[in-house]
Amino acid sequence: MSAFISFAVLFVAAALLFVLPPLLRARRDAGGVTRDAVNVSVYRDQLRELEADLEGGVLSRDRYDEAKRELERRLLDDAASAGEGATAAPRTRYAALVVGVTVPVLAGMLYVLTGTPGALDVERVAAEQSHAMDRQQMEAMVERLAQKLKESGEPNAEGWAMLGRSYNSMGRYEDAVTAYKTALKNGPPDARLLADYADALAMVQGRTLAGEPEKLIQQALKLDPQNVKALALAGTVAFDKKNYREAAAHWEKILAVVPPDSETAQAIKSSIAEARSLAGLPAQAPAAAQPAQARAEPAAAKGAVAGSVAGEVRLDPALASRVKPDDTVFIFARPANGTRMPLAVLRKTASQLPAKFVLDDAMAMSPESKLSAHAEVVVGALVTKSGSAMAQAGDLEGVSKPVKIGAAGTLVLINTVVK
Repeated sequence: MSAFISFAVLFVAAALLFVLPPLLRARRDAGGVTRDAVNVSVYRDQLRELEADLEGGVLSRDRYDEAKRELERRLLDDAASAGEGATAAPRTRYAALVVGVTVPVLAGMLYVLTGTPGALDVERVAAEQSHAMDRQQMEAMVERLAQKLKESGEPNAEGWAMLGRSYNSMGRYEDAVTAYKTALKNGPPDARLLADYADALAMVQGRTLAGEPEKLIQQALKLDPQNVKALALAGTVAFDKKNYREAAAHWEKILAVVPPDSETAQAIKSSIAEARSLAGLPAQAPAAAQPAQARAEPAAAKGAVAGSVAGEVRLDPALASRVKPDDTVFIFARPANGTRMPLAVLRKTASQLPAKFVLDDAMAMSPESKLSAHAEVVVGALVTKSGSAMAQAGDLEGVSKPVKIGAAGTLVLINTVVK
């Protein structure tokens, strides 16, 4: 910014050099040859001519005296008006002052109105360029993966599943549906993949799980009765049908496989209480679910394990008014050095904040870039209303300090508004 201002000052100074010298010279000229001096010189010449005419007999004495009095009167009149000419120098000096002040001011105002003053904020411009580059890099990476999968012709189920998750995180749900469908076609049945497919398909058909998504959820639960996402979606299907007892039953099973003190458990308990209340059942979950919950101790309860990173995402209270419960939250990890492209991404909603998380290779955006291949990462979180993982102006974000792979207790505070 200082370099720009220096050049601007030089250009304005150069412009003033063309304007001010003529004005200042006019002032000096006005002071060197005055109007009085010119009038006296003319008077003397005319008086000499009258005296010559008198001596030569051209004029009589009376005519000579009359002409001389006329010359003297005119000289006195010119002398009286000479005071007006004396203001020329102050006017010239004032004009030079006005020009010297207004030219830089008007130039600055013109730049503010028609130029790009925001470009002087180097940090903001760099941040905008960085976000734009992240979006471009992510889109380019996803397109390369899609092209590679199409050209290879091999039944790469894992690659198509990763492509589907990438499209889903970008809000490209129709493309995600196609990728998930291809992954299921080219690989063995997978409960998690079926649940992801059902979720994306629901987004395509207007955020409803009725029809094909419901069938996919049932298939997922047959393969893995404890799949958390499938159980959550199954509970939602039952709740939408006003089958509150069944909804509560699905959600209670989730308590058996998630940490008791996790954000997921707290959210599920609230949903269970609502469903049981609508079904006319006691608010407390069945006692039978408690032993299973006590026995369950997944990795998230202990923290991160090798090849993953765990922690918690919180929202700065000062930004709470800018967030709605249904805003999308992306939690991601990227290399501490080098590319800013995400290695793993987890999707939640703002209503779930503060949220505990575990990121691992299963959430990788690309089979070529896995979390476990790096020694240190930076964990970030993005709150977006668009549903896209690519930051846009008005989104909220926060990032952690570099942490080692396997670390637990990583704190991410969402405290910045994307410009």
